[in-house]
Amino acid sequence: MKLKLIAWTFVLTSAAAVTALNFTGGEKKLEEQVRHEYGLHDAQYQRALGVLLGPPITDGNRLEAFQNGDRIFPPMLAAIRGAQHTITFETYIYWSGDIGKAFADALAERSRAGVKVHVLLDWVGSSKVDEAFVKEMEAAGVQVRKFHKPRWYDVAKMNNRTHRKLLVVDGRIGFTGGVGIAPAWTGDAQDAAHWRDSHFRAEGPVVAQMQAVFMDNWIKATGDVLHGERYFPALPEVGRQRAQVFSSSPSGGSESMHLMYLLSIAAATRSIDLSSAYFVPDELTVRTLVAAMRRGVRLRIITPGPIIDSQTVRSASRAGWGPLLEAGAEISEYQPTMFHCKVFTVDGLLVSVGSTNFDNRSFRLNDEANLNIYDAEFAAVQTVQFEADLKQARRVTLEAWRDRPWSEKAQEHLAALIASQL
Repeated sequence: MKLKLIAWTFVLTSAAAVTALNFTGGEKKLEEQVRHEYGLHDAQYQRALGVLLGPPITDGNRLEAFQNGDRIFPPMLAAIRGAQHTITFETYIYWSGDIGKAFADALAERSRAGVKVHVLLDWVGSSKVDEAFVKEMEAAGVQVRKFHKPRWYDVAKMNNRTHRKLLVVDGRIGFTGGVGIAPAWTGDAQDAAHWRDSHFRAEGPVVAQMQAVFMDNWIKATGDVLHGERYFPALPEVGRQRAQVFSSSPSGGSESMHLMYLLSIAAATRSIDLSSAYFVPDELTVRTLVAAMRRGVRLRIITPGPIIDSQTVRSASRAGWGPLLEAGAEISEYQPTMFHCKVFTVDGLLVSVGSTNFDNRSFRLNDEANLNIYDAEFAAVQTVQFEADLKQARRVTLEAWRDRPWSEKAQEHLAALIASQL
């Protein structure tokens, strides 16, 4: 009996310790509001991001945007099938279904052809993958690794997931954005079973930065350093767009992503358009957004409506809209299907895309990666797309938000209590 009591005490104590670790972070959080000292078009803004976030902004890139699975997956698969030397692929969601099989087949075929193929899957995000896909790839010589597979002595790492979505082919072509490898991302957002999302293709010097971000987690997962011309070839300028890729991780630079958003909001002078699958900003970010609106910045936000994969996230999001709506924010909920886009456009110049959601999990708990594009023409195209999405979204007014039923308010209050984990 005494041994049983000791065993249960150990289990409960361990569980409590893991929970405590999950709700606390090792690094000090940003606490002070970033002041408006220069505009986004000011050269000082780009210098600040190049210095504070690490990678410099590169010239000579060519970027292309794709909307929804029918237009996203074909160029990704075409790039894989055309690989001659290397493929590096990191993703959070990899599940079963025809699209998962298509990627497994393409990656396995290239590996059999002599291409070095490295696949890094998050252990939590790939929990629904058909193991036959993994075995097919491994049998063909693909190196498949799981990020932060739980071990009894380090279970807390499960809460630190790689949410990055990176595909780099021959060190020359890169893809990033919001899509996972699962049936929900296929199609053209035509119904509730097929999600609305965006993904982006890059060529030029910025692809080397994308490759370096993949290597960061590959080394963590394997201890293996991949280098040489096959992975990092000389990259000539191929276009006119300026861009950078940067990352954040709780194991180092956990506030990089948060800081990028805060600096960009603080530098805004005209407009902020935010497409966000999970919009649960912390108090500091809300204050920074409110300060921007008081300077005359127009803030428009599109976030999921009733069709969402986590009603808890939606409730936690809606709980905090009061100060934003009172300051004049235009918040709209997408209606036709799950809205999974992650696109941040500021002052018609900056477009930031990638894996990052506008929430504490992305800012402090997950490993994330974003591609920042500094190009007015590219931003104009993204604004057109934002406004097309806006037509399929329902605006939430301050009056409607205040008048929502008490039962919704109670549910939102409870969800807000765990916002730090969402």
